[in-house]
Amino acid sequence: MGEYCAAGPEEDPAMALVAPLAPPKHPYGSFDRTSTKQVFDNLHGNISLDPLACEFVDTEEFQRLRDLKQLGLTYLVYPGAVHTRFEHSLGVYWLAGEAMNNLRMYQGNELGIDRVDVQTVKLAGLLHDIGHGPFSHLFEHEFLPRVFPGSTWSHENMSALLLDSIVDKHEIDIEADHLKIVKEMILASSKFATTKSVKEKYFLYDIVANGQNGIDVDKFDYIGRDCRACGLGCNFQYWRLLQGMRVMGDEICYPAKDYLSIHKLFTTRADLHRTVYTHAKVKAVELMLVDALLEANEYLGIALHAQDPTDFWKLDDTIIKSIETAPNSELEKAKSIIQRIRRRELYKFCNQYSVPKENLEHFKDITAQDIVCSQKSSKVLLKEEDVAVSNVKIDLTRGKDNPLESIKFFKDFECDEKFPITDERVSHLLPAYNQDRIVRVYAKKPELVEAVSEAFENLQLRMYGEKTQVHDTPRKKRIRFY
Repeated sequence: MGEYCAAGPEEDPAMALVAPLAPPKHPYGSFDRTSTKQVFDNLHGNISLDPLACEFVDTEEFQRLRDLKQLGLTYLVYPGAVHTRFEHSLGVYWLAGEAMNNLRMYQGNELGIDRVDVQTVKLAGLLHDIGHGPFSHLFEHEFLPRVFPGSTWSHENMSALLLDSIVDKHEIDIEADHLKIVKEMILASSKFATTKSVKEKYFLYDIVANGQNGIDVDKFDYIGRDCRACGLGCNFQYWRLLQGMRVMGDEICYPAKDYLSIHKLFTTRADLHRTVYTHAKVKAVELMLVDALLEANEYLGIALHAQDPTDFWKLDDTIIKSIETAPNSELEKAKSIIQRIRRRELYKFCNQYSVPKENLEHFKDITAQDIVCSQKSSKVLLKEEDVAVSNVKIDLTRGKDNPLESIKFFKDFECDEKFPITDERVSHLLPAYNQDRIVRVYAKKPELVEAVSEAFENLQLRMYGEKTQVHDTPRKKRIRFY
């Protein structure tokens, strides 16, 4: 019997003491229905989470998204806008899966789409927003640039850094090559976009974050979710694009008949920016909160957390309560600003104007200094700290360029030719310009409304030779005092 127990002639006896590596519990990209978890979403209905997705969702870094409101402080104007990055991330995960399943059903053999591709794109959808800071885009675009002028910090890059930290900390079983591609997909539409590791199937990078033309499942979810939360109608139907998309020459193309549906995607997004995301009172609250965060930053080190992913995940919207309950006497000014927000004593909106289209190309952001330097009356001497300015840019997602010009269409599913479509071939009612620049000015004290309004009008006269705002600040509002 001993001869059957002895090591073979080519076997190293020392290796007999090393335990073989256990195979992964759930091979990447494959699972069955018994291993999934079901989550009900009020926008998409039932969402099935595969085991690997569950591992990420169950981490404290991902659960933090429950304390990040999708629309930041917008809920103070639209009370229903209290949905979070958590549910949005689940929605993008689901839509990414739907897009991949449709492509796999109709073109799977042709494109070589496999389960690994599906899993990778879905994970990119799930994890694309884990790097967001408190109060949505306010942290990235308003607060950090004030702390670090010229800051290039982005939530996409932090998402990639945080993803590495999560995998290491929680020992999540995902191969380095797959993880790298997930991060590349998250960064695909940002300034940090890297060289694609995949040498074929480049279209996979355009599903979650499309840097080519802006059509991606991220927008499909947040447009529908935000419209619903704010009580606004949404006539954009994302399912038409999910069902009609087709890969031609490694590029996602759409039926020509869906041209106007795609246009609605971009115009609905622009309308949300104008009426919700950059609403005049929403911006007033944001400007106040940024001032409060700047006052608190020196003592709480808020901005320093943005440099280290192992600390960053601890930041969320509850930082407001941290400021209010902090014992530091140095935070009294920050606390005072937050109390003013709670009492609805906001910075007073004076007026706004849209930059004339002939001046759009060379427009530079207006500053508080520009307003103060335009004051002529000596009744009240304005200081820069008395004025807040919001420079708003609204476009169709590609700046002054029309994103539809970079989209390819096909006539029908029997046709193998792809082609662009210009606006004039569809309708003469479509806009000729694709970007608005709006300047809004606020007085931080109500008794300064008149002086700030006059200085703002003087600035317009000096720049454009006319007052470009739609109407003057009402006289009653100009002379309003406490």
